[in-house]
Amino acid sequence: MNSQELKDSVEERRSPEQSDAKSNRTRGRSLPEWCTFAIALFLVGTVIGLVIYDGLTQPADPPILSITSEGLIREEYGQFYVPFRIVNRGGETASSVRISAKLLEKGEIRESGNQQIDFLSRGETKEGAFIFSLDPRKSDLILRVTGYQIP
Repeated sequence: MNSQELKDSVEERRSPEQSDAKSNRTRGRSLPEWCTFAIALFLVGTVIGLVIYDGLTQPADPPILSITSEGLIREEYGQFYVPFRIVNRGGETASSVRISAKLLEKGEIRESGNQQIDFLSRGETKEGAFIFSLDPRKSDLILRVTGYQIP
């Protein structure tokens, strides 16, 4: 049996589905397949382009963190809730951001609290509240960021 005869015998043994699949492969892609491929290629290219653009145009400044007391202090069941807002104005993400609040009376610390925020990306704002047993409206309240890590 020569090679042409062998090829012909293999073709004869194929099922109709296999023959159709082979004929589809040889005809090329259909219009819907090309449209789907073009849309997918456009989306992937757009995402890659945006990531590159963002990486080239955004400053790589270290985190610049600021905290402010926002809103009204409220009293619930004998505890005082002091709302705060922290903002990262820098170019990099900060992790493990530690903040503290202290109530001072006549220069002495009467009560203090600490919190940690896991991640604060550039431009991100988070809000929370410190809870005190003493009325912060009758004391000096000091809020400050005490540290962070670069992830």
